[in-house]
Amino acid sequence: MELLVIKPILYTTQVKETVDFYTNKLGFICQHHTDDWNWAVFSRDDIEIMAALPNEHLPFEKPLFTGSFYITTDEVEVMWHEIKDKVKVCYELETFDYGMKEFAVYDNNGYLLQFGEPV
Repeated sequence: MELLVIKPILYTTQVKETVDFYTNKLGFICQHHTDDWNWAVFSRDDIEIMAALPNEHLPFEKPLFTGSFYITTDEVEVMWHEIKDKVKVCYELETFDYGMKEFAVYDNNGYLLQFGEPV
């Protein structure tokens, strides 16, 4: 047995706005959404993310995640120049001593997205 892929689901009360953010600012493509915008899936290259209204069994006041979503790319500088003026930046493009060149931004819900490339 092997694990094949992880597909995060971002809980939000703004599914359509989240899809708009990822497609218009980050270059993702919306693959599918429900008619009432309670759920959607969007992708770019091999990265697939879902957005959904929280399950009624889960307590939900606002988007909350105590980590980040780290996306590895083969051209982090290109990605940086593509999106830096369209999003709220957490930290700018930088090379770190642990061998990654990366930057971080926030999505429309406040989730932290890091983009990195090994150096």
